[in-house]
Amino acid sequence: MPVKLGSKLPAESDARIEIIPLIDIMFFLLAAFMLVSLSMVNLKSLKVNLPTAVTATLEIKGDFVSISVDKSGRAYFDKQLVGLNELTQRLTAWHRTNENVRVFISGDADARHGDIIRVLDAVRSTGIQKVAFEIRPLPESAISAP
Repeated sequence: MPVKLGSKLPAESDARIEIIPLIDIMFFLLAAFMLVSLSMVNLKSLKVNLPTAVTATLEIKGDFVSISVDKSGRAYFDKQLVGLNELTQRLTAWHRTNENVRVFISGDADARHGDIIRVLDAVRSTGIQKVAFEIRPLPESAISAP
């Protein structure tokens, strides 16, 4: 008596490849790479408590100089503590190499107005005309509150 070997699966079922789990994995990898790339952004300015404004807009900064003023009035040129004379020398050197150099001043919200104006005056004395103050946008909840 011959032995009958056969499949326990019905004859009409075909093999299937489920792609939904593959799509889920691809979305997870995409989200993970996006979060990692956002955390790798190179910040040139010192971490300060920026003031808020309703009209603040986000600008992508390319070739620029970042000057930070902390709440005690000290100035930082790309995260390096500098005096006003050294700041003026560095900005003059930048202005010689690039006529269209942009300067972003980020001042702490608790910094004195006079300290930030002193830095602005040092920037303007070098002949640089493209100067902006870095601020952060006001949260949506604060804008809509009466």
